[in-house]
Amino acid sequence: MRGNRLRSGALAAAEVAAMVFSGSASFAAAPARLSGAIAGLVTDGLGAPQMGAVVFLLNPQERVFGRVLTDEKGTFSFAGLAPGFYAVRVTLASFLPVVRENILVQAGGRSLLNVSLAGLLSSIELVYPGPDRRAIMTDDWKWVLRTSTAMRPVLRFAPEWRIDPPETQSQNTSVFSDTRGLVRVSGGDGADSTGTGTDLGTAFALATSLFGANQLQVSGNVGYGAQSRVPSTSFRTSYKREIGGGASPELSVTMRQLYAPFRVADAMGGGNPELPSLRSLSFSVRDKTRIGDALLVEYGISMDSVSFFDRINYASPFGRLTYTLAPQSALQFTYMSGLPRPEFESDLNGEISTLSQFPRVSLRGGRAKVQRAENFELAWHGTYGSRTYRVAASRENVSNAALTLFTPDGAGTQVDILPDLFTNNSIYNAGDYGSLGASVSVTQNLGGNLSMTAVYSTSGALSAANEGTPDDLRSMIQASRRQALTTRISGRSPWTGTHFAASYQLADGRTVTPGLLYSVQRARAEAGLNIHVRQPIPSVSFVPVRMEATADLRNLLAQGYLPLTTFDGRRYILMQTPRSFRGGLSFIF
Repeated sequence: MRGNRLRSGALAAAEVAAMVFSGSASFAAAPARLSGAIAGLVTDGLGAPQMGAVVFLLNPQERVFGRVLTDEKGTFSFAGLAPGFYAVRVTLASFLPVVRENILVQAGGRSLLNVSLAGLLSSIELVYPGPDRRAIMTDDWKWVLRTSTAMRPVLRFAPEWRIDPPETQSQNTSVFSDTRGLVRVSGGDGADSTGTGTDLGTAFALATSLFGANQLQVSGNVGYGAQSRVPSTSFRTSYKREIGGGASPELSVTMRQLYAPFRVADAMGGGNPELPSLRSLSFSVRDKTRIGDALLVEYGISMDSVSFFDRINYASPFGRLTYTLAPQSALQFTYMSGLPRPEFESDLNGEISTLSQFPRVSLRGGRAKVQRAENFELAWHGTYGSRTYRVAASRENVSNAALTLFTPDGAGTQVDILPDLFTNNSIYNAGDYGSLGASVSVTQNLGGNLSMTAVYSTSGALSAANEGTPDDLRSMIQASRRQALTTRISGRSPWTGTHFAASYQLADGRTVTPGLLYSVQRARAEAGLNIHVRQPIPSVSFVPVRMEATADLRNLLAQGYLPLTTFDGRRYILMQTPRSFRGGLSFIF
């Protein structure tokens, strides 16, 4: 019986080998395809094929991209996949689930997986063809197949293919693979939505794989403020390793430096002949692990040091629990602290956006303070057909809230007004406040190139009294509630390839903060009318670089500006989202 099971498993493996070889042969004879495939064989510990195993295909964000069942021979396949990285999760009753991440799919290629299920130890092996030989069979497999006369013709299909043992795979894997790069040149008028971006800058990001399981990424941003007329630089290096079982520890170091204008030194009391500067150093450690088949735990901590006249050091833990209720439904609990952070999984564009987020510095009692927050968020999202629903509730505590302040009459006697490091406006410390909010959103896909989203949210915000004392603007700012309705439309033109997104938020104009400043959700819209466009530029075939022109227009109608008037008639305007116009050119390779 055991011999029959072994021969049955060997026969299924040979058929998968023939399938992979035939796909490779057609690829060599036909023009290069734009898609790839993943195929595999699922067996038990004795090598017997397992029918009916559920195989999930996940995208880099760990969302289910496809689902198939193994056939009577234990084989499965996913075809028509866009080039990139994928993950596979295999489950079957009486066996432990198996997960394999970072499966590279190349255009016109096919990745082969051998999945072995066991009661205690489960393993999954990705086959890497060698650079000089496209083999899939070892001598051990050949001797097994030679025991049956009917199986011998299978060997003639691919006489030079082999399956290498795991200890020899590193010899067939290049040192650097799947190298990706992005260079962006941008410029514009005004600050970005957070008031922490430079007006003119050159940014780059480079990511590569080391021996397949290690990810190295380097990014930088060098800018020169058109309004502040000072240079700024940011650099970030991260290292990530896939060690199996869903774990992928990541280490990153981020350094930022900005030379502030002399008017900042004057606001701090003068007496310092040197040009003041803002420096920050951040060391971050993050990891993730999967508990069972439904629970994903992501966690980490960041050690930050900010130097701006004073030195401020603090530690900021963060984490997220994701419980999968169904293939298209999940429950998430997120905890964030410290500075605003991007999504746990970000691409090259996300890395560049992170570099432009300098710490928000303000004055309080004549001392430099950094805006920080602690955010708890519980959310559920589910996709049913062409519609996606999301419900979230959160609690956020902000300390040393830094608001943009425009002073048409000058700062007057205010001692806690700091000139903005990036624009000609000022920064005012609004103190500490807490915000309890909730949101409900619905996204409707209209075909494959267009989607519409409607979001209703309510949260805490800051409002201001009509008049106050000229010596203490903070006494005029008070906590309040705010309701907002946001609509967003995004899509891609099938004719020109243009990616576009436009959003408009209708909210109470008597409040200045949009609430939930540190939310990690991507769908969070900003105040007013916002438009973002990405237009691919045709390039010549012999230049391996794609080009894109981008335009980013924030708060076009200049909404959310809150006027303040003191008893002596002095005027101030508080802004959370200043109007800005930015454009750029990206080179992707």
